[in-house]
Parts: sequence; C-alpha cells; structure tokens
Amino acid sequence: MPDIQSLPSVPESHAGLLGAPHFAHVCTINADGSPQTSPVWLNREGAVICLNSAEGRRKIANMRRDPRVAISIIDAANPYRYVELRGRVIEMTREGADAHIDQLAKDYLGVDEYPYRSPGEQRVLIRIAVEHVVALN
Repeated sequence: MPDIQSLPSVPESHAGLLGAPHFAHVCTINADGSPQTSPVWLNREGAVICLNSAEGRRKIANMRRDPRVAISIIDAANPYRYVELRGRVIEMTREGADAHIDQLAKDYLGVDEYPYRSPGEQRVLIRIAVEHVVALN
C-alpha cells in the first residue's frame, strides 16, 4: 500500500467536486486492454477516494485484475471546470460497504437507504490512492 501521506492532493479550488452532487466517471481496463467507463458516486477519506459497486460488475473484475483507474468529475454548473484523478485501487472490501452505499445515497439522493439494491446483492467498498491530479477551470 502506498504512503497516503505523500499522495498529491486536489487543489482546494476543486475539492468541492469530490462528492455529492457531482457525478464521476471511473475508467478501468478490460482484460483485452480496452477502456471501460462507468458513472459512479464517490466520497473521500482524506487522500483516499471511495467508490461503491456490486459483486459481478465489470469494473469490479477489472479492478481486481488491474488496479489502475482514472476518475473524472465535471462541475455541472461549468462543464469546463473539472478534475481528473489517476491512481490505484488499494483496497476492495465488503466490510462497511453496505453502510457506505447508504451514506452515498444520503449524500446524492437525500434518502437514508440505498434504494436500488437487488436481492442478494453484495456491495463492495473500493478505496483508491490518488497518484496524479489534473484540475482545470
């Protein structure tokens, strides 16, 4: 695991993009080397970006095979203002994943519980260490 104290940080001018109501797109790498992208909700724990997904989704398989990811977040009020984060998955766990998706649902939808859960779905909490940041206005 990298030393998260030494990771690059998002400029304060763009820190507000790292959470609700800003949607992000995460790009992972398919087995054949082609890119795969998905819209996601996110939040952060200090220098670590946190995503949530369900077992069986392509991005989960991709991240397990190749931890490199890129995330872009565009300011809906000004689409020329955005932040790009590149980094590596440092942890994927089911522990705390249900509580995390409920927190994201509260942040993004204003509801206490994630409303789109499928029966038997296993949630996965994904933590990403940021290695490179590009922020443009």
